[in-house]
Amino acid sequence: MPYPHPAPLGASRLGQQALEVLYQHRLVSTRQLHRLLTPTHANADYLRKQLHRLRARDMVDRVGRRANGQSELLWWVTDAGAAAIEAAGQLSVRPYRMNETAAFGPLQEHTLALNETGLCFVEWARRRDDECHPLDWTPELAHRLRDGETRPGDEAFLVPDSVLRYVHTGSGPGGQRRLLTFFVELDRATMSVARLADKVRNYDRYRSYVPAPPPGLSGRKNPSGRPAWKDRYPAFPRLLIVLTGASEQRLQRRTDDLRSLVNADPKLARSPLRAGVTSLQQLAKAGPFAPIFTPLLGAPTGLDAFLTPPAASTSAA
Repeated sequence: MPYPHPAPLGASRLGQQALEVLYQHRLVSTRQLHRLLTPTHANADYLRKQLHRLRARDMVDRVGRRANGQSELLWWVTDAGAAAIEAAGQLSVRPYRMNETAAFGPLQEHTLALNETGLCFVEWARRRDDECHPLDWTPELAHRLRDGETRPGDEAFLVPDSVLRYVHTGSGPGGQRRLLTFFVELDRATMSVARLADKVRNYDRYRSYVPAPPPGLSGRKNPSGRPAWKDRYPAFPRLLIVLTGASEQRLQRRTDDLRSLVNADPKLARSPLRAGVTSLQQLAKAGPFAPIFTPLLGAPTGLDAFLTPPAASTSAA
């Protein structure tokens, strides 16, 4: 969306869009920006020109990276670029700031893989004539799941790798449009399966978390009994765990182990939480509405991103 006033320092509309994407997604490669913002262009030459203009004005910066035998640039917004975005008031303020040290750091691959996950949804939305745009996923949104201060081993906040929104249009004339919201967890085979299971438990905790009553009502139950998530979402988001960073065989073993741990937990085994696991390779190849997700709970039958078992009503939110 263009700025409501003249573009900062003379940036073009594409430059504005690039600034917004970099501000929200923190670190993005030229190739990823091209796929997000100029997918109909034969190459990224015009995009590169805009990025270098922004860099000349100290709005963005970049580092080089070599992967799969090819070199590419990774871009982020500078403090000046972030200030311009925040002054425009189009996006929610993000406290995170990228710099050269962080761009070279251990979270580089995780951030780029998370971008690839979002890109899968954006590109499949274009194919299906659905809606999912470059700013329709937000990394690391904090969700309180316990009152009081943080205690060791008992997190006060749930922080998904991203929250992604997607508008799905049913097939046929006048197909039903459904707003879907997903919690996305990305695992590059660097986290223990036990830790992944703990994360699933935290999502289930958030599903039932009711905030404490306001000050002055100490010792009384919250009179509304309204779960916190209902103040943010029309329906509880589905949880998608996306695996990458290893062979498909190893990722399948991780999926099987995670299912075993989750189903061994009596509370989780009874939970209505909709959660499924797939690989980034499968997501890119087949898209989110192919039966590529293995549910964490119930029979290990392949499901699409709706995560609705065959016997359940397809009209469920």
